[in-house]
Amino acid sequence: MQKKTLLYSLVPVLVIAGAATWHRGQRNAELNRQAEVKAEGLVPVTLVPVQERTFRPAVAFTGNLLAVNRATLKAEITGRVTRVLVHEGDSVAAGALLGAIDEDDYLLGVQAAEAQVAQAQAQALQAKRDYDRAEMLLSKRSITRQAEQQAETALNASQAAAQAAASNLGMARLRLRKARLTSPFAGQVSQRLVQPGEMLAPGQPAFEVVDNRKLEIHADLPAEVMTRVKVGQKATFRAMGLDHLVEGRVTQVSPSLSQDGRTLRVRMEVPNADGQLKGGLFVEGVILADGELKKPALPATLLKAQDRDAELYVDEGGVARRRKVVLGPEQDGFRPVDGLAAGAQVVDEGKDLVSDGTRLRVVGGAPAGGK
Repeated sequence: MQKKTLLYSLVPVLVIAGAATWHRGQRNAELNRQAEVKAEGLVPVTLVPVQERTFRPAVAFTGNLLAVNRATLKAEITGRVTRVLVHEGDSVAAGALLGAIDEDDYLLGVQAAEAQVAQAQAQALQAKRDYDRAEMLLSKRSITRQAEQQAETALNASQAAAQAAASNLGMARLRLRKARLTSPFAGQVSQRLVQPGEMLAPGQPAFEVVDNRKLEIHADLPAEVMTRVKVGQKATFRAMGLDHLVEGRVTQVSPSLSQDGRTLRVRMEVPNADGQLKGGLFVEGVILADGELKKPALPATLLKAQDRDAELYVDEGGVARRRKVVLGPEQDGFRPVDGLAAGAQVVDEGKDLVSDGTRLRVVGGAPAGGK
């Protein structure tokens, strides 16, 4: 029994010791590799060739994503909030009740108006019967014309009273409807600005509802691009938290420039059925105009997504040389590069270990010096 206990207690010690030995071996191997590199004076790298590719002319834009359907629900009457049925982030259907203001008082008003309508309708029905009877008696010369006219007047008055009662009922129902804050469309509650018991005044915001299934971007472009941007063109941009390009379409181009004549307002719609994008997100992207251009290019994965001006290292005869370049927007996984010619070999893996003049040892891709 003591032997088993001792064996079980030794197992964790052996596991820890084995892991420590393995990590020590990995560290020693890395130190040996770095020592070899230092001794040789060569840094192992991989190279990526600059390719000539076809790009469409691009018009850059910046803007914020907004939900196409968004609404701020404001109080239309003065009163105390009696019910709040939702929280921020809740999904709601079109017409769903979000909250209510002094609902009971307005409900009693509706019930009183309904009773008045019923009373007025009953009086109008009785007046119609009296008038029909008066007409019959007049035809038999049993009453005078004056009596028949009095019955007609009473009928008209009762019918007018019924219409007035119906109008009052409509107004009471309208007040009750204004006391209930409902969602105008299906979406999500983005803000809840009221609490039960709080007093609201007409025009005071209570809830914000958005439908993020379709988003839009409003962008102000330089006036000189107005002949290049058209409805239906594709727009692409990157968004925070996503590792891929997002696509949209130009849906509206302003028929006139801004008052100062410098900018053109463009609207783009972005489908968002999966809900990954959120309203309010700042984006930078391009509108792909008509035509084609051939430019030197590199894979977008080699470059930082937000960089426009960059420094790259090029292999020249086995030596790293720093080159400043200007990067264009990504299209089909590549970015145009101004400042390098097609065929140049750019350092990829290992670029963080080199500087201008570093000797290179190519471990993958094309050989150093392009040989």
